[in-house]
Amino acid sequence: MFSDKPKNSDAQNKFIKYDSEMLNHIYKTEDVTPYWVADMDFPIANPITLELQRLVDREVYAYEFNSSAVFKAISDWNKRQHHIELNPKTFVQVPGVLNAIALLIREWSEVGDGVLIQTPVYHQFKRLIESSGRKAISNTMKIEDGQYRMDFDDFEGKLQNGDVKMVLLCNPHNPVGRVWEKSELQQLVDIAKKYDVVIISDEIHADIVFSGHKFTSIVEFGYEKSVSIIGSPAKNFGLNSISNGYIYTDNQEMFEQIKATVNSLSLDHGNAFTTFATIAAYEKGQAWFDGFLAYTENTVNWIVDFIKKNLPQILVYKPEGTNQIWFDFSGLSLEEEVLKMLIVNKAKMGLTPGSWFGEPNANFYRMNIASPLGQIQASFLLLKSEIDKLYS
Repeated sequence: MFSDKPKNSDAQNKFIKYDSEMLNHIYKTEDVTPYWVADMDFPIANPITLELQRLVDREVYAYEFNSSAVFKAISDWNKRQHHIELNPKTFVQVPGVLNAIALLIREWSEVGDGVLIQTPVYHQFKRLIESSGRKAISNTMKIEDGQYRMDFDDFEGKLQNGDVKMVLLCNPHNPVGRVWEKSELQQLVDIAKKYDVVIISDEIHADIVFSGHKFTSIVEFGYEKSVSIIGSPAKNFGLNSISNGYIYTDNQEMFEQIKATVNSLSLDHGNAFTTFATIAAYEKGQAWFDGFLAYTENTVNWIVDFIKKNLPQILVYKPEGTNQIWFDFSGLSLEEEVLKMLIVNKAKMGLTPGSWFGEPNANFYRMNIASPLGQIQASFLLLKSEIDKLYS
């Protein structure tokens, strides 16, 4: 069952979120509670731990692969969880989701081509695009009725001139928390199809979807030039440092092409720990995941309610999915450096600056909330106390 506190919380680690060099680089101090990395503070599902322990107890690490069982476990999970039929034979395994995105950018675009992203968006998208010699083309989302929406007029305008060869979609969206509706995705697909543009959909947060919302994968639209990155147990099962990435497409030609590229680079082998942890997660982790999802949604509701009642100056975009929350502190009317001092030095909250995601307004920040609720509550109580002092 799910628990929010590890039994061995004092065990030695080198978790990047606590790394002093990183903290000093970002915040100029180590004295913050880190909410900037999108991983978990929770102990993983016990069936995964038992499977990892089984491998350790054997004391032998001979070559061992079982990708077919991994692909079947992911397919079965998606059928149960999202009613999506995925063919276990058209997955391609790679070391991680970012590796998958980098490979797909190189596979279906050329140096100098445009790759469209919908900003603000996960900052690694732009890095991967530009480091491959492509151009990151921003389709900035618009805010309507307190929620982010795709700007389809701008989207089509960016595709019309022919420079954009690929759309890199984030669904559910990091950092704004949208779980795109089927009608929105259909409109995006229709426009992409009109201009013969490839769609790459990063669906790593697919399972973290809250009440009243439903995840729809890009593979459900039958668009032959679409590829999904689905099935990584990093975000949904907390296996960030030992998870692979899984590329999926129903297009046999695209499947064979990317499989050949991955094989030529020997990127498809994986390792026993990742293989059997992934199988255990998707075959035996349902009860744990259900507990995690309920806990995360409760955390979201607590934060939204607390801000509404106690900090109305802060605008929170209530997420429909993911384990992140997106804030706008504009209502505090503080200069950029004063706001940073309030959040970091006074409230000691290590949030991620919105500028990382291509947001030009310095009042925006993202918070990872996969941490114990008691810790999060203490952080917001301190934030409220410090804001009260500013206006007393």
